[in-house]
Amino acid sequence: MGTLSIISFLGFTLLVAGVAWYATRKTNEKSADGFYLGGRSLGALTIAGSLLLTNLSAEQIVGLNGQAFTEGILVMAWETLAAIAMVITAIWFLPKYMKKGITTIPEFIQGRFDENTKAILSVLFLIAFGIVLLPTILYAGSKAFITMFQLPEVLGISETACYWICVWSIGLIGIVYAIYGGLKAVAVSDLMNAIGLLVGGLLIPYFGLTMISDDGTITGGLAKLWSENQDKFDVTGGPTSSIPVGTIFTGMMIAQMYYWGTNQSILQRVFGAKSLKEGQKGVLLAAFVKFLIPVIVVLPGIIAYNMFGAELNDADASYPELVRRVLPASLLGFFAAVLFGAILSSFNSLLNSSATLFGFDLYKKLFNKTASELQTVKAGKRFGLGLAAISMTIAPFIRNAPDGLFAYIQESLGSLSVPILAVVLIGILTKKVPAIGAKIVLIAGVLMYLISQFVISPRMVENAITKAKASGVTDVAELALVKAEAYPHFLHIMGILFVVNVIIMLVVGMIRPKTDVYVPKVTDVIDTTPWKYAWIVGGLISLLVLSTYLIF
Repeated sequence: MGTLSIISFLGFTLLVAGVAWYATRKTNEKSADGFYLGGRSLGALTIAGSLLLTNLSAEQIVGLNGQAFTEGILVMAWETLAAIAMVITAIWFLPKYMKKGITTIPEFIQGRFDENTKAILSVLFLIAFGIVLLPTILYAGSKAFITMFQLPEVLGISETACYWICVWSIGLIGIVYAIYGGLKAVAVSDLMNAIGLLVGGLLIPYFGLTMISDDGTITGGLAKLWSENQDKFDVTGGPTSSIPVGTIFTGMMIAQMYYWGTNQSILQRVFGAKSLKEGQKGVLLAAFVKFLIPVIVVLPGIIAYNMFGAELNDADASYPELVRRVLPASLLGFFAAVLFGAILSSFNSLLNSSATLFGFDLYKKLFNKTASELQTVKAGKRFGLGLAAISMTIAPFIRNAPDGLFAYIQESLGSLSVPILAVVLIGILTKKVPAIGAKIVLIAGVLMYLISQFVISPRMVENAITKAKASGVTDVAELALVKAEAYPHFLHIMGILFVVNVIIMLVVGMIRPKTDVYVPKVTDVIDTTPWKYAWIVGGLISLLVLSTYLIF
């Protein structure tokens, strides 16, 4: 990295930090609402920016572009279908959540079921954050910087040492933001970084397309990409792909609805809204931008394949390698700062949500029933520090994930997303299903998925491969098909287990119905009047998503 790149990197990073400090200097971070929800003062634009940056971090950019490098445009389903899940969240979930004035999803579960169910759900969220999400964010960010700036060569140390240095550097800086700044500092910095990431992210395909073009234009680059890589522009994944076409209608939507409709780290941004109307506007604005995000997280992967596909063995390195090759030196520092901000954003958001879950949902129940708000906030901060240390220790070992970064994230989260979504939905839709039904599903649902994916699936796949080889099958493509057909795809398993979990809860509700009728409470903390254009805007966004699939 040259002098100009270093100056632009430090300049943008310090600018974001300064603005975040200035915007939050009057927020009372010692109160629960101040630290966890930014004083319930967030507007639609800030919410939209924070949602996008919480979601769109290095693990998303690096991981999805890596999959696009290997498989093509079909992986855009993770982004485009997310827009539909966000529309459903804005129109249906948010009014039900925000009218209760809740701070966390487990708090909603407590009101519907009981305190012990809330505690189980909080623990599951914290496991997901600490073991899966936080480490992958740190790992992906480190991978991006190591590849973009060829740090092992520059620093004269091993790649393994570089990962440890990068992971802990990013983590320690993120701790300062999340633990000591509260939600508002995270959200304000997110908005600035979101703008920077959209600008910087669009520059990568722009420079990439003009570089591969014969006439130096974007249209020329697109034409060449289309003519030379037709196989990369098929949205219908086959049985051996990471997203077989049928999974779009089963586990894909389960994963999307869990992430956008019940995930604490996402919804905490919206719970900090000054009104339901601002929350809905923010989610729908983010949904529209999300529909356009494949230009940033999918197209560069295909450009990278066209540019140097045969040279690269590590698909997850394709995006940072493309950035290194196409960006002028004067912009490399700016993009590094934006990417750094995106990494910090997701890391900060999850840490802040972890502190919220522990302080608000577990500390008072398990450790100090009479804790004041200040004690609760302090306990949440201390827990966040410990969780950060655990995640920074786990992160470097993700290099050993066999099927790529993004596949690791999605399959790992399946164990939690299915039962959590089932419990929240049944909690909203029914009044007679008792707490024992939710507890059974939260525990058994996780175990069923883990047994399916890590006990039954490996055995069945191994047996099928062994039989195929014994019968003379040696072709790699044929063996891949045998493997794919040996056991249902994990997204199909998510869909199947979701139905099973729902049935379990309904059956428990029939056998042991809740004796006291659940009556939702309505808050007067914020204005809960819905945005009158939410249905119209949501419908238009959904039509845009469907039109994409008709085009390709």
